[in-house]
Amino acid sequence: MGKRKRVAVEEAVSWAGAVPTAEEARDTLLAAAHGTARGTADRLAPGLELPAEVAEGAHLAGQQVIARVCRGGWLPEDLDQAARRHVDEFARSFVLDALAAHVEQFASATVHPRWREQLEDVGAVRWWPDPHLTHWAAKHILTPAEALTTVIEALGFLLTLPPVTLVLPVPGTATPERPAHHAVDEKKLGRVRALLAKAESSSFPDEAEALSAKAQELMTRYALDRVLVEAGEAAPELPAARRIWLDTPYVDAKSLLVHVVSKADRCRAVFDPRWGFVTVVGDEADLDSVELMTTSLLVQATRAMIADPAGRSRAFRKSFLVSYATRIGERLDQAAEATIAEAPDRDRLLPVLASHELKVESAFSTRFPEVVHKSVTVRSHEGWGAGREAADRARLGE
Repeated sequence: MGKRKRVAVEEAVSWAGAVPTAEEARDTLLAAAHGTARGTADRLAPGLELPAEVAEGAHLAGQQVIARVCRGGWLPEDLDQAARRHVDEFARSFVLDALAAHVEQFASATVHPRWREQLEDVGAVRWWPDPHLTHWAAKHILTPAEALTTVIEALGFLLTLPPVTLVLPVPGTATPERPAHHAVDEKKLGRVRALLAKAESSSFPDEAEALSAKAQELMTRYALDRVLVEAGEAAPELPAARRIWLDTPYVDAKSLLVHVVSKADRCRAVFDPRWGFVTVVGDEADLDSVELMTTSLLVQATRAMIADPAGRSRAFRKSFLVSYATRIGERLDQAAEATIAEAPDRDRLLPVLASHELKVESAFSTRFPEVVHKSVTVRSHEGWGAGREAADRARLGE
């Protein structure tokens, strides 16, 4: 578990010599959490206990704040990723428990399937009998003062989260989805995953890049077949959106790789540097392709960068990743053009792709009406050259 943090202190949280009501405890904890969000907090009184009213107050405070965060567009994976970066494991566990308690009040049909999947993926499931605070503190072997300090830290973290672009319906508002016109072909997706897994495990760069190229070729051909079929349908599926979180360091350089892969897969992407994620807009199947390919290429790029004997400085590594992404983008575009040129229904395919591009562009502009374009600075010629050479080995589209 993460290191137990101590909140900076100046005043004592006091229950005025008596056990507070649940509402008083909620208000006191939220007030202290607002202080934490501003960089200050209150000292917890020594010898503090956790009566039922205080436990209920912590629950009420958590539910009040987590409901606001969910309405603000944050998904379970987003909360988990952000918590991992900004609070310790104790506060993160409180956040996930609060999330699980919040969602369980809604009927299953009103919670989007991907919301439920993400809840399970991050472990946000109810495991405790009431009252939560008492059992949660015992589970993590926290004293009452440590438990409430962590609750304040978790609430303070949640209060810092700004609204983000809504990519899935808020729990309680989802409606039954119409069946997908063309569900993902798991057999084809399995072949792509197998190729990328081999690429990631290979110790031979040429082999890894060739395997990645074959995976991209399969995904492109599958996508072109799909858009042709969907073009003849009365109600084509609307573009969706997905967030991809990037690990530090060099998140701006890594976001460029997500951008070029998204472009090659007929999607649009925008990077949020405040939190380190990229939001990608496109068809669900194309979003799956972007996520698979980006994850694999990041693994391969990092391995090649670290293996380079010159790649020890930050300037080299960032330049390497920018160059790698730039060259991969060029090759992915070339591969896509070659695949389209070789398509048997090319004359029919081109206007369908143009219509598809307009549909994605419209969905992207609706979600992100104001996008600022920024460049990434490269400070190492050696890193740029090494990154380009690593990407050149891809032979994408060949």
